[in-house]
Amino acid sequence: MAARKAPQETARGFNLTVQKLIIIVQLLMGDIPERSIFNAPETRNLLKPYLALTQAVRTGDLHEFSQVCEKYRETFLADKNLTLILRLGHNVLKIGLRKISVSYSRISLADVANKLQLSSARAAEYVCARAIKDGVIEATIDHENGWLASNDRADVYSTEEPQKAFHRRIVFCLDVHNEAVKAMTYPPDAYKKELAGKGKADDEKSIEELIKEMEDDMEDL
Repeated sequence: MAARKAPQETARGFNLTVQKLIIIVQLLMGDIPERSIFNAPETRNLLKPYLALTQAVRTGDLHEFSQVCEKYRETFLADKNLTLILRLGHNVLKIGLRKISVSYSRISLADVANKLQLSSARAAEYVCARAIKDGVIEATIDHENGWLASNDRADVYSTEEPQKAFHRRIVFCLDVHNEAVKAMTYPPDAYKKELAGKGKADDEKSIEELIKEMEDDMEDL
């Protein structure tokens, strides 16, 4: 919103600051910023550290992420964004762990720790347990043998789940239609009351007309 309302020809420093924050927020939310953001000629060099940051997060490489943070530390400090950027470490771990889960049906926790640049297999076990709890990966931890086993992902279209979801949407639409019809229905006997009131008005009108005719006849006499 701030980027759209700001003047495009002036206030370039403000626009650049907003652009950097948008990139960080998108990464924190698990999204990857579009490449076109970094290709603008006027901001290409200024956003180079944030492009490297985006690439490190996208690959899920914690070692590369640490190198980028160290290399551009002064830049991030000057932008006052270093605290937010350091929080991206959790996202990097999640992305890296998701790739490992997809690539390996079973892998030892020691190898997970090595690939994610963690200090020990125990640290890898904690990270994996947290990721499973948060729904990041579908896997189980074999504590006795010390490995991570990925669950087989069934094809959702071979199950009844799409049909059930479609049925729920149809029921919702029918409920909305029925509620709308009920809202437009007149109260009971409202039509009869309306007719009765109209008939009474007609009777009163007829009496007034008779009185007027009688008065006209008296005047003629």
